[in-house]
Amino acid sequence: MGIISFVGFTLLVAIISYLATRKTDETSSDGYFLGGRSLTAVVIAGSLLLTNLSTEQIVGLNGSSYTEGILVMAWETLAAIAMVITAIFLLPRYLKGGITTVPQFLERRYDTTTKAITSGLFLTGYVVVFLPIVLYSGSLAISTMFDVPDLLGVSKETSIWICVIGIGVIGSIYAIFGGLKAVAVSDTINAVGLLIGGIMIPVFGLLEIGDGSISEGINTLMTTNPEKFKVIGDSESSIPFATIFTGMMLVQLFYWGTNQAIIQRALGAKNLKEGQKGLLLGSFLKILGPIIVVLPGIIAFHLFNGELEVADEAYPTLVSRVLPVSLVGFFAAVLFGAILSSFNSALNSSVTLFGLDIYKEYINKEASEKQVVKAGKSFGVLLAILAMAVAPFIANAGSLFDYLQEVNGIYSIPILTIIVVGYLTKKVPAIAGKIGIISGSVLYILSQFVIKPILQNNAVDAAKANGITDLSELGKIEASAYPHFLHVMAILFVVNIIIMLIIGKLYPREEAYVQQYTKEVDITPWKYTKIVGAIVCLIVISTYIYFK
Repeated sequence: MGIISFVGFTLLVAIISYLATRKTDETSSDGYFLGGRSLTAVVIAGSLLLTNLSTEQIVGLNGSSYTEGILVMAWETLAAIAMVITAIFLLPRYLKGGITTVPQFLERRYDTTTKAITSGLFLTGYVVVFLPIVLYSGSLAISTMFDVPDLLGVSKETSIWICVIGIGVIGSIYAIFGGLKAVAVSDTINAVGLLIGGIMIPVFGLLEIGDGSISEGINTLMTTNPEKFKVIGDSESSIPFATIFTGMMLVQLFYWGTNQAIIQRALGAKNLKEGQKGLLLGSFLKILGPIIVVLPGIIAFHLFNGELEVADEAYPTLVSRVLPVSLVGFFAAVLFGAILSSFNSALNSSVTLFGLDIYKEYINKEASEKQVVKAGKSFGVLLAILAMAVAPFIANAGSLFDYLQEVNGIYSIPILTIIVVGYLTKKVPAIAGKIGIISGSVLYILSQFVIKPILQNNAVDAAKANGITDLSELGKIEASAYPHFLHVMAILFVVNIIIMLIIGKLYPREEAYVQQYTKEVDITPWKYTKIVGAIVCLIVISTYIYFK
């Protein structure tokens, strides 16, 4: 029954996506890469939600909340503020320039080399980090929910390979052969299913805790585990409170305002009003995100008495315990949709970056739009195969969510730096952009993957030499030996901006940069944008005050 409902819902999404996109001209760049610049607010919001929400986040954040409690909701709630900033400040500038990719803006502001370096960084991050993690975590969830090793009589490792290939092939069909509109439409349908399915898990969990009463379940959960409802993280937590005001907001601004896989949905808006409404609707949904990606972990901690050996098992174990058997297939299909969404969205963005920023610029300058799209699709196939080959080896990476956030800093902060400087200054030259993005990446790699391990190992060795053997105490010493990676991001962000401004002062552009209005879409803003944005920010701040 579960497999039948799984296959049925998945096919339904595919059929609706096909019917909705069959009239879109996908031989043109706008048609294929931006859905014909026809996306409406609801489609944009649904696609943003599903692109962001996948198994590495659902499983990873719930695993973190199982260990640390509600403080990890910062990854969700602060995203809402970043989306408001994007809607008010960044999107109007993007649509005014009629850009298809973020690196296109960098080409106009700096030069083609800066654009190529940025596109290369994005693509490297997708193929080495993001796509394999999405494939692996998704495969782990599907393999566990359907007990694939027992079903097919194979080992756990083999079942992961089977699921990786299955998800990779299906996701590639959507992303490579359907274009952005197919991705966005399928995302919207799955978003509805994910909201329903995602909310079902904590509801059933609270019903079990409260003996049939949700309110009693909430009361019992909060009174029995008060330490799990403290939103202020101390210096030893994964999110010390101070990081909210430093690297955390920078990470959120990069992700929601400049990350090609995310912002591409808003770039495909039919006009600025729809784009802004889509981002703000998405921000409200992110405020509700902790119900799906944080609360279940705390419920699991209560139900299993904190006895699970691996924190990342909290969510799938909870699902197995509280979800009625008749709903397992539907929920697996929804989760499968979330996995596909994150995979095919990043893949579609990769195809876009390669086709427009690399193939057209450096390989075949005379290529027609049809040739650009074809080259992008071919590259997408290669990228998907590489991601599928790497994915099973992610099992050795430790905590998926923490690994993803830390490694992303290699390209997130440098790219955010040159975009911010590019928009806020008019005289900073192209050489500053190239130096900024390269120095940002190199300094972060040296900081996190060379200097940090050395200092932490020295601190632990010194502690052991002084007779400290307690693992918990050694862990605290190791953590305090080097600044949190979010603080490091903020420090390097400031350093890079200073470097670029100094270069701009010494070697300014001959002519000040002025952004041209290309008239691709109407850029009249939605008149309620700032009011709704202020309400969103107020809700987030109130949440922190309530749970302080």
